[in-house]
Order: sequence, then C-alpha cells, then structure tokens
Amino acid sequence: MWEGNSSLLWGLVRGPPPRQDWADGTEDGLYQLGSVLLALGYMGGSGAFGAVYTVSCLLLAFLCQALWGWLSVCAAGVLAWGVLLGALCLLRLGGLLLRLRWDALPGGELGALYRAVFRPLGAPPAAFRRLTQACGGRVWALGEEQDYAQEGTTPIDQLSFLLSGRVRASLDGQFVQYIFPFQFLDSPEWESLRPMEEGKYQVTLTAETDCRYVTWPRRRLQALLAGDRYLAHLFSVLLGSDIADKLYALNQRLFIKHGLILDIRLPGLYFALAPPSPSADPFSAPPPASGIGSSPGDHGDRGDSRSRSSPARTTPPPGGDPPGLALEGFSEVAGGSAPLTGST
Repeated sequence: MWEGNSSLLWGLVRGPPPRQDWADGTEDGLYQLGSVLLALGYMGGSGAFGAVYTVSCLLLAFLCQALWGWLSVCAAGVLAWGVLLGALCLLRLGGLLLRLRWDALPGGELGALYRAVFRPLGAPPAAFRRLTQACGGRVWALGEEQDYAQEGTTPIDQLSFLLSGRVRASLDGQFVQYIFPFQFLDSPEWESLRPMEEGKYQVTLTAETDCRYVTWPRRRLQALLAGDRYLAHLFSVLLGSDIADKLYALNQRLFIKHGLILDIRLPGLYFALAPPSPSADPFSAPPPASGIGSSPGDHGDRGDSRSRSSPARTTPPPGGDPPGLALEGFSEVAGGSAPLTGST
C-alpha cells in the first residue's frame, strides 16, 4: 500500500508517464451537455428559488450522464450512478416545490395586508396563512352608507380588519371618529369582553365609502389564539396598538370652549364625559379625584357641576372632518382647572 502511494506521489512530482492510448476524438454531445449543466447548476443563488434552480440543473446533468453511459460507453456503473443521483435530485426538487407552495402567500388584498402589517412585525408567512385559514381566505365588501354594526343591536361575534375605504363610528347619531385602512373595526369591543361573555356594539359603524374588510368569527379566532402562543402575542400587540391609536385620535378632537386640547388621561375628565347615573343624587358629590389644580376643599362645591357636565357634540360638516368635542365649563371640574394641552 505504501509502495502504491509512494509511486503515485512520485508520479505527481515527475509528471505523468508517456501514454500512447489517448483517445483521438472527444466525447459526444450528451457528455458535453451534462458537464455544462453541472457547471451552471453550482452558479445558483441562495434561497428557495436558488435551490430549485441548482437542483433542476443537477437533475438534467445526471440524466445526461446516465444516457451517455448507456448509449455511448455502455458502462453499467456510469448508468447506475446517473440514475441514482438523478432520482435523489428529483426527490429534492419535489420537496422544494411543495415547500414553495406551502409558503406561498395569498395574492390580492390579503397579500397586501401581510406586506403592510404583518411582515414589518417579522411574522412568518406560515403564521399569516393560519390566520387566513381561520377567516376562510375571504374578503368581504361593505357598500357606501351601509352599516357594519348598529349600537345596542349587533352582537359582538367577530373581529374585522379594514383593508380599504373609510368607516365612520357614531354614538347616538353623533360622530365619534373615523376608522381607516389597516385598522381593526372593533378592537375595543373585542378587548371589552372575556372569552365566554356576550355583548353588543355600543357604537354604530357605517361605511362612508365602498369598503373591503376581512373578518374572523369570534369563537374560531379565540380557539386559534388559545392554541397558538405566537399568534396570541401578535394579536395582543396589534390590538393594543390599534386601541391606543384610536384613543389618541379621539384625544386630538377633545377641547374646551377656550380652545385648549385636553388629555383623555386628565383626572376628573371622566365625570364630564360619562353621563350621570339616574339613580344617583344629582346634588351629591362623587368621590374625590386627585389631580392637577384640585384641593380637598374644592370637591364639595364642584360635585354638582361635575355630575351635570357633559360633552357638547357637534354634527360633522358636509365634505370635511367633524370638529372636536367641546366641553363647556370643564374648568369647574376637579382636575380641569389647570390648562393642559396635548398628551402628558
């Protein structure tokens, strides 16, 4: 064995021995084509599509090698290796195509939803596909001035995401806020109920333009989120961000008669926004609220104004955004004497 290895090394150093049996011609076209395909196959890029290109070229190269071994050199070993390697490449190619089909995102509006909302959050396509399966992969239409939900009538049995158009939220016929594309239609209602509770919408949602939306049945989505921790965490982030956006949008429309914008987190603002309880004594002072500009001695003479204060809603003008909610005399409410603008 050592003598054979030493003779090989010595032959490499001294050069190949002279040969007299070199073939005069070249191999036929099958061998040349297989070599070219083999070289092209290893020039493929990364990723799933690059792997498909590489495996496809290798499959063709090994088939050419098998045909060359069968038709030209009549060598069983060359034929067997070509068939075996070609079969392995064929299996690998089938697995890659199935993976691409499984990872393929739905086209149209659902694909735009993934690219605009879920992909920036790093959500994999497989997770988004599970969501589309839960909603049936269907996009619903809402005509102009058609109600999506009516206050006090429509049960809260779904969660919807607006894809296009604009929806108006109103309470007692008065404008509250707009819902724009790529926002939930009913995120506050979804978060207000426990999994086994029932409830009805407290606002009316009306399409101002032709709208398109995707909706998940409540029970089916709850079952999906209960069994998938990643989707549950993802929806928690999306719902929390959506509710915060709606609250801050409402905050920009809340002002007093002097034009100062109030913060929705201002202590004492709840008593101006919330309607008085019919069973409560209208002249009794509510529990004291600790806030800016309030003192323990001020609660007694401010309880009456606090219990009777209510926001004066205005009707939206035609062709433009509605004005803000004006709070008349909010300076008399505990916590409202100090002028605050914007968010704290």
